Amino acid sequence: MEWIFSEEQLPATVQLFWQYYKEQHVFTLEGPMGAGKTTLVKALCAARGVEDATASPTFSIINQYLSGDGQPIYHLDLYRLRDEEEAIAAGVEDTIYQPGAICFIEWPDIIAPLLPSDTIRLQLSVLPDQKRLLRVG
Repeated sequence: MEWIFSEEQLPATVQLFWQYYKEQHVFTLEGPMGAGKTTLVKALCAARGVEDATASPTFSIINQYLSGDGQPIYHLDLYRLRDEEEAIAAGVEDTIYQPGAICFIEWPDIIAPLLPSDTIRLQLSVLPDQKRLLRVG
């Protein structure tokens, strides 16, 4: 599955995304710096009714939000972590295995062995016209 979208098309794109993946709980986001991973997570959260201001967890590592129906949503940015042990100490494993929670993980390679087998992998690319290509695999 893949979508090509502009910034203006992002809200409609995430609505379509949730139609396909509403029962999934753990998503990894891969792509180069500046591809729009955090922007995508913000839009995905908004589509689930998150009213809190969403921001990149680059320094906090883990941000927690509540969806419109009270479901916990975690946004993790593992860019600054050195290894899997540091990720576990930060509470990453607790968030990805919390029952009923949705978890978005940027820079997931460091915890690849910890990820559930049903993790949905999202690849975000910047196209020459500044649109984005979102591939799900």
